[in-house]
Amino acid sequence: MRGSSTDPNRSPGHRRARRSAGALATAALLLPLLGAAPSQSAGDAPASTLQQAFTSAAAEYHVPQTVLLAVSYLQSRWDSHGGAPSVSGGYGPMHLTDARTALATTEHLSEGTEDARGDSARPALHPTAQIPANSQLPARLRTLTKAAELTGLPAADLRTDEAANVAGGAALLADAQKSLGEPLSADPAEWYAAIARFSGADDTATAASFANDVYDVIHTGEARTTDSGERVALAARPGLAPDTAQLREAGLRTVSADGTECPKKVSCEWIPAPYSQFGNNDYGNHDLGDRPASQSIKYIVIHDTEGQWDGVLNLVQDPTYVSWNYTIRSTDGLIAQHVKAKDVAWHAGNWYINAKSIGIEHEGFLAAPDAWYTEAMYRSSARLVKYLTRKYGIPLDRQHILGHDNVPGPTTSTIPGMHTDPGPYWDWAHYFTLLGHPFQQTAKKGAGLVTIRPDYAGNQPVYTGCVTAGQPCAAHGSSEVRLYSGPGETYPLIKDIGLGKAPTTGVNDLSSRVSTGQQYAVADRSGDWTAIWYLGQEAWFKNPKKHPTAVKAAGLVVTPKAGLDSVPVYGRAYPEASAYPTGVPAQAVSPLPYTLLKGQKYVVGDKVPGEYYYAVTFTTDSHKVVVGNDLYYEIQYGHRVEFVRAADVTLTRSGR
Repeated sequence: MRGSSTDPNRSPGHRRARRSAGALATAALLLPLLGAAPSQSAGDAPASTLQQAFTSAAAEYHVPQTVLLAVSYLQSRWDSHGGAPSVSGGYGPMHLTDARTALATTEHLSEGTEDARGDSARPALHPTAQIPANSQLPARLRTLTKAAELTGLPAADLRTDEAANVAGGAALLADAQKSLGEPLSADPAEWYAAIARFSGADDTATAASFANDVYDVIHTGEARTTDSGERVALAARPGLAPDTAQLREAGLRTVSADGTECPKKVSCEWIPAPYSQFGNNDYGNHDLGDRPASQSIKYIVIHDTEGQWDGVLNLVQDPTYVSWNYTIRSTDGLIAQHVKAKDVAWHAGNWYINAKSIGIEHEGFLAAPDAWYTEAMYRSSARLVKYLTRKYGIPLDRQHILGHDNVPGPTTSTIPGMHTDPGPYWDWAHYFTLLGHPFQQTAKKGAGLVTIRPDYAGNQPVYTGCVTAGQPCAAHGSSEVRLYSGPGETYPLIKDIGLGKAPTTGVNDLSSRVSTGQQYAVADRSGDWTAIWYLGQEAWFKNPKKHPTAVKAAGLVVTPKAGLDSVPVYGRAYPEASAYPTGVPAQAVSPLPYTLLKGQKYVVGDKVPGEYYYAVTFTTDSHKVVVGNDLYYEIQYGHRVEFVRAADVTLTRSGR
């Protein structure tokens, strides 16, 4: 249902652009006033077709181009995604939502069968997800229908034609401004409430947060090349002060942030996960704790929901289901908190990681390259993570800010079932830029480590199985780089013995992939290819000097102690048996099928004591944090992090 006319001169969006030729010329004269910037720094080339579409739509609907560009940037970063919908059914640069159409034409394959608790002291927990269908879609998920009414353009063109989509967004903004009783002012400062309304949020906090982010984009300006290869730019307006008082007239409900643990610059709502007993002496859907007083919080785990917002919230409020700490909405970045940081949510499939982490779900699908994450969600998430890392002293790096796909299987039998979200389409480079910690070169020539850092848009490895098993996924930018057993793509893919099967290009197969921000020790180089130590093997990836996919890095590494040919690798850092007090069963220190071999080096993320949180009862009187004397190093071993005993390895520094 994505089709439109194959002749661009006959599409309604282009007919409208021709009808607006006079408005386009007028808008060009008003360009400095409206706040747009030319697409080329020297002004030696005409504006791109998409830039012209913004100019034309702004003039036709009397919306400041600055506002139109900034709203679009916050929604899509001006990308069109080939006409494919976002996770919330948003289409095109303006993210016009048509969730019913998107849901009817999209299916997704599941990933992973893990026990979310990941605690071998308790029976495995495998609840069945029952996500109810929405009988009535909220207005925020059907803005495209309204845009079609306002513009007279067919819905199909609003979904697939960039010019039509931008016109639809301009019409919605103008309609919001008029409905508020505000004039169609040329001053961008006079559009605050209309921008807030455009977000689709029904509460003042979320709407205001969205509008504030739009004005942040206006203040800083932006320029980038879109996924369709067009250069779009917005000139900075650092002194622009919006009329925030307008929001009082928007008629939105007030939502209290009471009970939440969120930064002030996001919208946050307390939607608690239940802690209650049920069935045969069972309870859910998390454990009570006393963090960070009882044990430190070391990790943030990034997830995607594999479902739409409303259904996912129903799940987390089910005591028989699993839990996580926060969920973030795609359309506007609203954050819902479910579990306090002091308590332990059941989200990562590894009890050690659960007990030491906070889990954040993002409305999205791993195996849907074009079910894209909005800029509003990325920014809201980054603000939350910055707040949490400051509060709990968590380092901003990829061995503490983990994807669910980086969490290790706690025991050998669990490795094949571990989840693989948020997957290859999560933009880690952009996310860490928003976190204020972009991935940069940290060592000079000849450094022994690398940080994986491909160009997201240009890096498009082939994946299969997004919709149909074995069939290629849609071409799309990716954060991940493929690994081979030799310096060339004709060599076999790297095999992960823990998965027990031959490696594939499947979107959920992590055996031969590294991800942006991860660091590895260099094993060898050959022409445009670099080898790293990975899963006990030399793993090669293409890394040409002119367009590198990794940059030089410095850091700490471990290697087996002198006299040892290999040392065991663990999926959790548990204490030695002698550390457990009476009444707390000792948990097995179980090596995985992996080893760290003599001569190999792996990057260290942290040094931690063995630790286990015993919490298997509804009442907390028997709960106990057990801390051992054995120390572990967290290492970047493969795609996932793992642990080695400090007593088994030698720690050295690589690079400067």
